[in-house]
Amino acid sequence: MSDKLVFRFDVQGDDFTSAGQASVQVKKNLRQLGFDTEVIKRVSIAMYEGEINMVIHAGGGTAEVSVTEKYIEIILEDKGPGIEDIEKAMQAGYSTAPDSIRSLGFGAGMGLPNMKKNSDSMEIESKLGEGTRIVMKVNI
Repeated sequence: MSDKLVFRFDVQGDDFTSAGQASVQVKKNLRQLGFDTEVIKRVSIAMYEGEINMVIHAGGGTAEVSVTEKYIEIILEDKGPGIEDIEKAMQAGYSTAPDSIRSLGFGAGMGLPNMKKNSDSMEIESKLGEGTRIVMKVNI
């Protein structure tokens, strides 16, 4: 593969019936492209966790997945409230999800830690009141 393939998705906020559809589509695309199952698993988990965070906390956003010969890059962007304390949010179990979301089985505080665990690099830029941008790379 000499060219970069790019997949783009809109993620709807507060829509738990379609939450995860982008990550499922990325998983299918990577399978069709013949990627190793471990790479597919890592990308799918990182993407899903980010997608769910956008649904729960940010009112939705966009996801862009770029596939190159050396890595897969996931860029998640939203116009949500931003992350007040990134260091705290990176701690396993920390969550700002309301009880109504937790009662649905979401918001356990494992999103960002799972994203970091399943990517080879992860950068978070967040401004309160403006939104968040997360860039993750999974090496091939």
